[in-house]
Amino acid sequence: MAGNSQRRGRRLTPKSGAPKGSGGKNKDSLAGRGRTLPADERPWHKAYSGTEKLPQRTAWKQDKERRAAAEEGRAPKIGQPGSKDTTWGRGGGRGVPAAKGRGGKPAGRSGPRVAPGRKSNPVKDSPELLVGRNPVLESLRAQVPATALYTAQGIDIDDRVNEIIRTAADRGIAILEISRAELDRMTGGVLHQGVGLQVPPFAYEPFEDLMAAALEQAAPLLVALDGVTDPRNLGAVIRSAAAFGAQGVFVPERRAAGITATAWRTSAGAAARVPVAQVTNLTRSLKACKDAGFIVVGLDADGQTDLYDLEAAVGPLVVVVGSEGRGLSRLVGETCDLTVSIPMVSDVESLNASVAAAVTLAEVARRRAVEA
Repeated sequence: MAGNSQRRGRRLTPKSGAPKGSGGKNKDSLAGRGRTLPADERPWHKAYSGTEKLPQRTAWKQDKERRAAAEEGRAPKIGQPGSKDTTWGRGGGRGVPAAKGRGGKPAGRSGPRVAPGRKSNPVKDSPELLVGRNPVLESLRAQVPATALYTAQGIDIDDRVNEIIRTAADRGIAILEISRAELDRMTGGVLHQGVGLQVPPFAYEPFEDLMAAALEQAAPLLVALDGVTDPRNLGAVIRSAAAFGAQGVFVPERRAAGITATAWRTSAGAAARVPVAQVTNLTRSLKACKDAGFIVVGLDADGQTDLYDLEAAVGPLVVVVGSEGRGLSRLVGETCDLTVSIPMVSDVESLNASVAAAVTLAEVARRRAVEA
């Protein structure tokens, strides 16, 4: 009958047992990331008590807490700025004593004590923060859409910074001056040189447009990356592509690095000048390039053709760079018209993916200059 909760033998405990933890299996993922900072050492927390200049947002949180505490008749739950030394010593790392200054006190250097590796995972399709003076300046020169420019207080002014601020002001971009500690927090400890440019998610070029634009040039040249997962390698390849006259770069959508702030920085702003496309299937895209008249060349340590004997370098060319570990995948290798090896005189097994791409693109540019 309906509602039999009074029956005999009814279960009085839930079927599921007690929740189980990881048993410490996830502790390896925290190795080398440093200790978790207490609240009074976090520049963005209202309980911050450090010696660095108080960030504007933190000061606002503390004022808000003081007002709330006064209305409720209690002590405010905030930090006491200046009561705790949060600057680093000049030691050589963990377990190395800091250098002594005058009076035998540790000689500190400015900068918040952000735990290494404690970086937030950006939400997909969220705005990116480009950092570094060259990447920011190149992005502004290339008219990359931007929503805000962050500059650190007390930044060393040079010609690049002057042009960055002037260009941002001319384009109507909001210019916000924040503390260096706050900029360190926003960048996750990445070297930012005192400037950061907030931009929308990177706009990839449609692959068909990328290929068509390359074919309009006198010497079409594209670069494809097969499973390169390090954004620094991606940025370095884009920089080399810009330096040696390639018209574009295309990468797979899955299991490969995309254009992140790290790739932007490594490219030194070249990502603003070289179109980058994401493709669903790299093998299919390479076949489309072959149908359009390109010669597809894959870099392989055991390649059948020496780089210095690559006669196809003067024609429409696609250079395929394999991943950092396994090189070219089987299907991509079978799709290539030929594989090329870089001659080396030492016993080094292979070059880094970005270095191999730079060497190959430089040789292609040399051969084309001779033929011209």
